[in-house]
Amino acid sequence: MVELNGAFPRTIRGGLKIARMVLAFMAAITFGVGGIHEAYLTLAIIEFVITLLFFLLYMLSLQKTMKFLFWPLADAFNSLVSALFLLIAGLCAAIKKIIIEHIVGGVFFLILCAVCIADAAFLLRHITFNRPVHGRDIQR
Repeated sequence: MVELNGAFPRTIRGGLKIARMVLAFMAAITFGVGGIHEAYLTLAIIEFVITLLFFLLYMLSLQKTMKFLFWPLADAFNSLVSALFLLIAGLCAAIKKIIIEHIVGGVFFLILCAVCIADAAFLLRHITFNRPVHGRDIQR
């Protein structure tokens, strides 16, 4: 049964996911208007969709029913891989300096990279690996 976790968007993890989606959406719009290579636009759209799927996973508490994967670790791994791709793409887009949209999109990617690193750091700090939690909740 799907249980709606209405408090998740107000948590730190929820806020980081929302920030990632907003920044990816803004980067996609910027790259779409700027007419840059399709790879940048594709990366922004993929980042938005994957973050939306993780947001819905935690919002609907599906991680409790789908126990075949350790979702916080998968989320942290996704954040770290995304940060690497966004760093490379953000630097490439900002260095091109052909039109202003490329620079702005590159800056959005670099900010998004920092948010991904913060998200991964927060997740990895709160993963317990079969240890008692001691009052710390992973949804803070």
